[in-house]
Amino acid sequence: MTATLSKNHTPDSTPRIHPVPSTPAPEASGLTAAQVEELGRRLDAIRDQILAKRGATDAAYIRRVIKTQRALEIGGRALLFAGVLPPAWLAGTALLSVAKILENMEIGHNVLHGQWDWMRDPKIHSSNWEWDLVSDAQGWKHSHNYLHHTYTNVVGKDRDVGYGILRLSEEQPWRPYYLGNPVYNVLLSMFFEWGVALHDLEYEKVISGEKTKGEVWAQLKRIGRKVGRQFTKDYLVFPALAGPFFLPVLLGNATANLVRNLWSHAVIFCGHFPDGTVQFTEEQLEGETRGQWYLRQMLGSANLDGGPLFHLMTGNLSFQIEHHLFPDLPSNRYAEIATEVRALCAEYGLPYTTGRLPTQYLQVVRKLARLALPPKHVRPADLALVES
Repeated sequence: MTATLSKNHTPDSTPRIHPVPSTPAPEASGLTAAQVEELGRRLDAIRDQILAKRGATDAAYIRRVIKTQRALEIGGRALLFAGVLPPAWLAGTALLSVAKILENMEIGHNVLHGQWDWMRDPKIHSSNWEWDLVSDAQGWKHSHNYLHHTYTNVVGKDRDVGYGILRLSEEQPWRPYYLGNPVYNVLLSMFFEWGVALHDLEYEKVISGEKTKGEVWAQLKRIGRKVGRQFTKDYLVFPALAGPFFLPVLLGNATANLVRNLWSHAVIFCGHFPDGTVQFTEEQLEGETRGQWYLRQMLGSANLDGGPLFHLMTGNLSFQIEHHLFPDLPSNRYAEIATEVRALCAEYGLPYTTGRLPTQYLQVVRKLARLALPPKHVRPADLALVES
């Protein structure tokens, strides 16, 4: 289910959700411009409350998570050295998988957002952190922190809508290439860190000539250095240290990376593309106010239901609505913020999209399959033109 939010930025405008043809829109009350700005001020107040409370408890939380993650990684890698024994291999791979998920989701993603910069700890600072992925932190911060969080779910501006590979919106013109949508999604989920690594290259700008060869080469060299370090660590150094047990360690590391890729892909896609999330066009950004930006974040995001351990393993991106509203606030505060945001949605008659991960992911898969097919209103002659 995909919809666009149609807005006319005049002082007395009333933003309303309008569906793309043949697609039902989520139910949401129209708000006046004054109500939208009032909503923005109340969300600013929530942000100020968290900033005022932020302190030693939050710092202790992230340090505890980092300590736990490192212990899990050490334990997992140690067990994999005895990986010729199936129980040791399974346990070691499981521990390493959990460690990689924690490092990617709750630590790396949130540290690179600057959520912990206020601590002034150079070891946990967005300017110094480099995570356990083939994507380099510098490129990711541009494509994610800037492009994605500024232009959330804006087709043509937010490259996370489709990752340059998939058709995830009716606003994306259909091409025969998209018939492979479901297959491309499976491949992207398996090699998600590689897709993220190449995300900031913006290959379409390379093809059109908007990016110079020098710019592309500088990015490729940076990505190449990171890929080299990660490949060497997981597929050469640690397997070599195992001596005759090289192969079990190699397979364990590869499996842990695969599990981490599948998990992060599922969590991220469920936060952006299940039924109920709204997508936008570039024209709708014109004159956007802070209140309207907040509204776009709320309507373009979805949460995931679960307990504390589940939220931890998602990097608290199970609170994707709250994360999009306040990407630089400490992730351990999102559960607290969610109670207030949900109440605001109820008060203003706005949807608060949330559900279980399996349900949300099935909705995403269904959307990918539907958007793989040509729109019903496109004539064969039009398809011929598109194909040519």
